[in-house]
Amino acid sequence: VQLQASGGGLVQAGGSLRLSCAASGRIYSTNTMGWYRQSPGNQRELVATLTTGGTTNYADSVKGRFTISRDNVKNTVALQMNSLLPEDTAVYYCNIQQLRLGYAYNYWGQGTQVTVSS
Repeated sequence: VQLQASGGGLVQAGGSLRLSCAASGRIYSTNTMGWYRQSPGNQRELVATLTTGGTTNYADSVKGRFTISRDNVKNTVALQMNSLLPEDTAVYYCNIQQLRLGYAYNYWGQGTQVTVSS
């Protein structure tokens, strides 16, 4: 499985950015796609995930500002980020998790930098 992310960049506080990610390879019909982020000195943290069934999970810090969406046919996931804050600055990673025989397999994209200036 390969993940190719795009988007990101530099934006002023209060602005918006959109991240996109496309998965290819052996994609199961049931999976969870999402976004995680990591800033210097911190661990990678969940931003938002979305299952093929439509269940979402957001970090409290982004609720009401970020929206995750996906296309199950194209195996793509997007993250619309509005009202960005300087603390949103991080490298954002696309992720897909698939279950097989009771094991969870995680695959990661290459990461895309998001920088929010104050």
